[in-house]
Amino acid sequence: MKPRQLILTLALLITLGRVSAAVAQPYSPGKDAQQEKVDALFAQWDKPNSPGCAVAIIKDGQVLYKRGYGIANLDYDIPISSKTVFNIASVSKQFTALSIALLARQGKLSLDDDIRKYLPEMPPYSTPVTIRRLIDHTGGVREYSHLMQLAGIRFQDATTDEIYNIIARQMELNFKPGDEYLYSNSGYFLLARIVQKASGKTLREFADENIFKPLGMSATRFHDDKSEVIRNRATGYSSRRDGGFGAETTNFETVGDGGLFTTIDDLILWHRQDLIREPLTRGTLNNGEKIDYAFGLDIDTYRGLNTIGHGGAFNGFNADMIRFPDQRFTVYCLCNLSNIESGRLTRQVADIYLAREFKPETSTNASEAPKAVQVSERDLALVTGSYFNFANNNFRRLYVKNGKLMYSRGSSESELAPLGNNRFLMLGVPDRIEISFKSPRPGAPRQMFTAANGKVFIIHDAVKEATYTPAQLKEFTGTFHSREIDATYAINVKDDKLVLTRKNVDGATEMVMQFADAFSATGTGGIRFTRDGQNHVNGFLLTTGRVRNLRFIRSL
Repeated sequence: MKPRQLILTLALLITLGRVSAAVAQPYSPGKDAQQEKVDALFAQWDKPNSPGCAVAIIKDGQVLYKRGYGIANLDYDIPISSKTVFNIASVSKQFTALSIALLARQGKLSLDDDIRKYLPEMPPYSTPVTIRRLIDHTGGVREYSHLMQLAGIRFQDATTDEIYNIIARQMELNFKPGDEYLYSNSGYFLLARIVQKASGKTLREFADENIFKPLGMSATRFHDDKSEVIRNRATGYSSRRDGGFGAETTNFETVGDGGLFTTIDDLILWHRQDLIREPLTRGTLNNGEKIDYAFGLDIDTYRGLNTIGHGGAFNGFNADMIRFPDQRFTVYCLCNLSNIESGRLTRQVADIYLAREFKPETSTNASEAPKAVQVSERDLALVTGSYFNFANNNFRRLYVKNGKLMYSRGSSESELAPLGNNRFLMLGVPDRIEISFKSPRPGAPRQMFTAANGKVFIIHDAVKEATYTPAQLKEFTGTFHSREIDATYAINVKDDKLVLTRKNVDGATEMVMQFADAFSATGTGGIRFTRDGQNHVNGFLLTTGRVRNLRFIRSL
């Protein structure tokens, strides 16, 4: 479906929703065997002293079952029901994307606009970031929560302006827009601001007028005012070591990437208008590859069946929705305890109701599976060493142990069984993981290719191993400053090891050597030192899961 067709379809669904929202669907409170199995899944939280979940199960537009389990507010013993209001965290993204789509239909923006048209404070990157790239998570914008954590700031207490300012200070992207998919809350945060610039209304106001009110979703809103009183609101909790629960607190009032408060009853209204939605258009990378993300929704499969959905977790809340479009079956699960795995529960509910629909698991024919071959220790040693993925800060080490090639991922290791021709099978893992080695061109360092079930998902480059004496470690010491997050780190030698000290982190963090000029620091990320023309250390590049190559300069 073309982007314009998608926008028209989404707008049509809103219109249809006005009709379906006003028509009550039959709902029977009686239990059957399947509903009793669902109750059993949630039994451990269905107690008068435990947080829990609200669940809705929908088939062909009919509510098969909806129920609350556990307590919404432990201070006042208020039980969870289908009217309890939950923070659904990143499940909110589909509503932000829909708001952008509606604005495009109204002619107030184009999905291919440079975001600087609406956000002039953003840097002029060499390749423009478009609105479409933010929607698809292919824009390369660094993750604000990681940036603030690296700056020593608790992002949960940051203002919207503080978050915007730190994003706008990033002079570099994680990658060229369109080259990769990398989930970024920053992108959807920026989309909320674009809605306001394009419409003259906040995201909350725009979504209320164009989505929630037309559908009768009266308990749903983007929560952009931390002081607002919300009737029937659940409290988010986390488990404590003493077996009890602690209430999560936050001053957060940022929306777009999350921040939608809603109920099971309102999500049922949303689902009804969404039943006839055509397949969403996946994002496309610069190389033409389709990604598994479309307008705030993950496109995936589960046990052989197509699925559309999204999960989210924040501040004691955990939410998930999964839809099986071909079976016209949907499960919503909203929870107010951080360690409840709502995504696992929605799939377990699907296991109960779609047992006859799932396709049989395919297994590799043993007679066709490659056989392990005998390889000498000398030949195994040819591929040993250190390997690094620079984009993801992913370090692996291979070595021979008791005549076997071992693959180390830090504190754990797996044996690699040789298959011949520089191919190996990883043992002791559930999926079929193959490791292979080759050089991209003659004379170039070799690369390690990791494939799951035949598809390569990560490539590591061979890197130079190194060891340093305590005296040699001193060349890495000093103070280092990042303009992009306005933070200064101190690196010193303590007990013959490098340690890092930064703002609002108690004590010093030990830095573990990975390879030449590269270290890792728990809670900080991977650090690769840079050198000037005289080979002197002049700074480092810091990489976390969603921030790449954040530059720090050594102070003189």
